[in-house]
Amino acid sequence: MNALPDKQKNAILDEIILERRTHRRFNEEIPSDEMIIEIIHAGLHAPFAAAAVANQTDYFRRFFIARKSSETMASLHSLIFGEVLRKASDLDHAAEKSEQLRAQATGFMNRLAMIKKMGFVPGVGTAPFYVIIAEKKGFPPVEQESLAHCLENMWLKATALGLGFQLVSITSQMADNEEFSKILGLQSGKWGFMGCAIGYPMDKLSISSRPSVKDVTTWLH
Repeated sequence: MNALPDKQKNAILDEIILERRTHRRFNEEIPSDEMIIEIIHAGLHAPFAAAAVANQTDYFRRFFIARKSSETMASLHSLIFGEVLRKASDLDHAAEKSEQLRAQATGFMNRLAMIKKMGFVPGVGTAPFYVIIAEKKGFPPVEQESLAHCLENMWLKATALGLGFQLVSITSQMADNEEFSKILGLQSGKWGFMGCAIGYPMDKLSISSRPSVKDVTTWLH
């Protein structure tokens, strides 16, 4: 099979990048397991912090897939929602004593309050699949940067497959939760987490809108 010309490959990549959006509503159609595997394959080949985990004997990146309406999904949701309630309570108390913290954490506090009011965690059980990615912690602690690379690869691949994708960033708060780690078969506190929801999107969204490159770029001399 002949490789595509560079110009054509770049045109396809540009189109996928512009189409990459956050989808928060998913229909009932279930993507095939093969599509999910393709997305994980893309994440597996994302950059990682080699210097931080080079001496690890255990592989540094793991993927866990939970299906909608499964017992595991229900257990994960219960644990994450419980963590939301604890974080919200702890932050409220801390913010009462610190104006600086209140100013810094307002956005996150509002997010937690919204989830608490809704009674469910967006992305956990609202799409056919909830995928958790675990990255081994090392030194320096840059596991979240590696997870960001991984999620971006997965997001672009999902977009190319015509699937909707939603980051479930609250997953990162579960790294020290022993019950959550136990479900994954991992040692609590030794891994960084991030998650995403994947399914067929309910809505067709417009392409990404950003300022022009010229407006945000400075050539240094």
